[in-house]
Amino acid sequence: MTFPVMLFAAGFGTRMGALTKDQPKPLISVAGKPLIDHALDLVRDASPSRIVVNAHYKAEKIVEHFDGTDVQVLIESPDILDTGGGLKAALPVLASDVVVTMNTDAVWDGPNPLHVLQSAWTDDMDALLLCVPKGQTIGHIGKGDIDIGQDGHATWGTETVYSGVQILRAKTVSETPERVFSLKTVWQRLEAKSALHAVVYPGRWCDVGHPGGIGLAEQMLRSADV
Repeated sequence: MTFPVMLFAAGFGTRMGALTKDQPKPLISVAGKPLIDHALDLVRDASPSRIVVNAHYKAEKIVEHFDGTDVQVLIESPDILDTGGGLKAALPVLASDVVVTMNTDAVWDGPNPLHVLQSAWTDDMDALLLCVPKGQTIGHIGKGDIDIGQDGHATWGTETVYSGVQILRAKTVSETPERVFSLKTVWQRLEAKSALHAVVYPGRWCDVGHPGGIGLAEQMLRSADV
């Protein structure tokens, strides 16, 4: 993969309750290693041009975790910038016209999601979201997010769940005037002009954004090893 990857690790993890009292959500252990390291294994397997992580809540613990590695940690201070603002602030470090972003609160069973994305990416796209059919999600609470047309165009719907992994052009973020904003702002702008694309992930995906997701993810991983 020639693109850089940004891992989102700045959130407060409020849905995790007491588990995030003394540590950020990405450092919660799942199957014997921190959540963020599950994501990092996939990222390293894709051989990105560089790896960037943002941090805000308990940022010093994220910095300590990656001390001595090639992962660059960007601290958002004094305010947390949300996903869009965090990516916008990181663009000078990512130094690429095309970037990959990945949430760090999910565990996967199947092909590397970054490989799936890259194989579907074409130069005429502005954004490509990786989505999981609802029947292949584990621990997900709520409805789906995206419907995908036969031509790969994405519209708001309920058929698939956004997995937290995407490829997008940096200009779609840099042209957003706000400092603090969600990436959904970018997607809404692209969807309105039929420029939002999505591809289906063929494996299973477990949401570990809430305490119950930990045991479900560990069960999924055990079944994958059988």
